[in-house]
Amino acid sequence: MMVDNPHGAMFRVIVPNQHSRVTNAELFFDLVFVFGVTQLSHTLLHDFTPLGAVQVTLLFLAVWWVWVYTTWVTNWLNPELTPVRILLFLLMLGGLVLSTSIPTAFEGRGLWFAIAYAAMQVGRTLFWLLATPAHRTAVRHNAIRILTWLSSSAVFWILGGFAEGETRLWLWVVALTIEYVAPAARFWTPKLGFSSIEAWSVEGGHMAERCSLFVIIALGEAIVVDGATFAELTWTGENVAAFVSALAASIAMWWIYFHKGAEAGAEMISRSAESGRVARLAYTYLHMPIVGGIILTAVADELVLKHPTGHSDIKIIVSAVGGPLLFLIGTILFKYAIRNFLQLSHGVGIIALAVAAYFAHDMSPLMLSILTSAIMIVVAAWESISLRSPAEE
Repeated sequence: MMVDNPHGAMFRVIVPNQHSRVTNAELFFDLVFVFGVTQLSHTLLHDFTPLGAVQVTLLFLAVWWVWVYTTWVTNWLNPELTPVRILLFLLMLGGLVLSTSIPTAFEGRGLWFAIAYAAMQVGRTLFWLLATPAHRTAVRHNAIRILTWLSSSAVFWILGGFAEGETRLWLWVVALTIEYVAPAARFWTPKLGFSSIEAWSVEGGHMAERCSLFVIIALGEAIVVDGATFAELTWTGENVAAFVSALAASIAMWWIYFHKGAEAGAEMISRSAESGRVARLAYTYLHMPIVGGIILTAVADELVLKHPTGHSDIKIIVSAVGGPLLFLIGTILFKYAIRNFLQLSHGVGIIALAVAAYFAHDMSPLMLSILTSAIMIVVAAWESISLRSPAEE
């Protein structure tokens, strides 16, 4: 069956009106990124300074980018086939090197991080190019364009790995800028020009499910951090309340994203005649603040669990308010991209969080956590009620 596949022997067989399921190999690959997300939150906790926040943000953008590019390629290639599975397993090895290097990426293991990242980005794209049959000219040209851009950024990643201090940071900023501008520029290259929207077509249901699984990864990491921290503490009324508040916030985030948004996104992209354009905006770019907000909230949870009383300092305010705020900004933009209207509940939640930030210094960390969790619960409940279908009433 695969040999006769007009898309190519290693490509997925796309059946009209049938959703391509996420394979076990892809889920196995994602386990590496559970570790990666944990490393990001712990690194920020240990260096919660302006410079540390900038560095962790850069590392998060790199981790997200290598994961989402792999998601695009496995949307086209079939992970049930042995060569594609081997590719995923090699990428898992690279991902482990990448993740273990995160805490000291701006110190002793910068070159390891850079080599792992560049090898994953360039190697995966080269495999995709070689797997694409000669008659699929548009797809091959698209692979060449992407390979050109990623190879260019790889130079700056490696140079940054050899550099130190601020020079490393700026070289890696240049590398990330190249990669993030590339899709918006439709991977323009000399002679080949811009890529076509047709060459970006994806199996929409699969893309939506893959990105929703990364949201699950981030939420799961938050719960793991909360549970591990809570287990090590002497239980008091304050930290028990903080633990319940953290869990309630995670449930509210799950509800906000999955109860209506994830399903609506999957349906919309599956019906879209320009699935590649939707995937680029809604799933490649707009999911970053969603995941970033969850990671930042996990940092706040650990800080509040350990220090629930006293006045909230700048670290707790930034993480406890900034995490949910970033999450809601991401979800309101994501849902606007798929529904074409701004969700009122999310807008009110954003305003309420901004007001909470203004008064946060006068609150204890526990009270601030309870307040932000309550705002997220109200947003979740409001959206569920406002979008309730007649069948649910």
